[in-house]
This record gives sequence, structure tokens and C-alpha cells, in this order.
Amino acid sequence: MLWQLFYNFLIIGFIAFGGGYAMIPVIGAQVDKFHWMTAQEYMDVTAIAGMAPGPIATNTAILVGYKTAGFTGALVSAAGMVLPSLILVVAVATVFYKLYQHKLTKAAFYGLRPVVVGLIFYGAIKFSVSSGMISPRFTASTVTMWCIFAASLLLLWRAKLHPFYVIILSGLVGVALYS
Repeated sequence: MLWQLFYNFLIIGFIAFGGGYAMIPVIGAQVDKFHWMTAQEYMDVTAIAGMAPGPIATNTAILVGYKTAGFTGALVSAAGMVLPSLILVVAVATVFYKLYQHKLTKAAFYGLRPVVVGLIFYGAIKFSVSSGMISPRFTASTVTMWCIFAASLLLLWRAKLHPFYVIILSGLVGVALYS
């Protein structure tokens, strides 16, 4: 089990591009494949990882590892997720400065931008479906979730409220409405 966690997070760390939010669906696919936890548990873990300080993908890996194999699983998963970044940053930093202004390098980065946006959008849709926000029928719960979503988006975008405060406020609204 520990080797499986380490190996899978090592591979995710090497092949997933676009930052932590783009890795969430990739990690979710492995969680589903190996039945490490239910979809609801994974959604909860991802929510906690997003609220915790630090990179969301690493936080998610640590929480998945902990849920699957305890403290040792958390350590192994974290090592698997972080090791590729460490290796790649050191390797790329040695040559990147020389290649940064090259025409092909710039073109490759422009080509990767839409893929990253697509991965983040896919993750958002997948979580919306599994949380019940996107459903064939509207319920009071669905409407409430959409209202919280819309209010959060407005507070972030228009009011420029710090995400920390939006998360706290949304959690308090959830406690008030769902407890």
C-alpha cells in the first residue's frame, strides 16, 4: 500500500501540469482507481486541503495518504508528490534561463495555457456534479449551494475580498443552513 501511494503520487508529480487545482482531477482518478476512499470522502479531503495553508495538491496527497495508510501513508504520499518538483526545479533551473527567450519555448508555454484552464474547469465541473450542485433536478440544497457559489464569486471578484474571509464566511453560512 505504501509503495502504491508513493509511486502514484510520484507519477502525478512528474506528469501533472498547471498547478495544484489542475492536479485535483488527476489525483481523483487515482483515488477512484484504487478505491482509496469514496467520492464524498475525496471531495471533503479536497475541501480541507484547499482551506489549509500550502499547495492544494500536496495537501490533498497528504490527506489521501493519511486516510489510506495513517501517518506513514501521509509521509510517503507527501514525499512522492514533492520529490518530482524538487528534481525538476533543480534540473530546469540550470538550463531554463538560457532557453527562456527561445521562440519554441514561448510557443510551448502559450500552448499549455488552455490545457491548464481546461483541467481546472474539468475539476470544477466534476466537483459540482459530485457535490450535487449540478443535478438533473433542483432541490432546496442545490439552490442554496448555487447561491453560496454566486455570493462567493461576487465577493472574490467584485468586492475583492480575501479568499480566507470568503471561505470562513461560506463555512459559517453552511453551518447556519445545514446544521
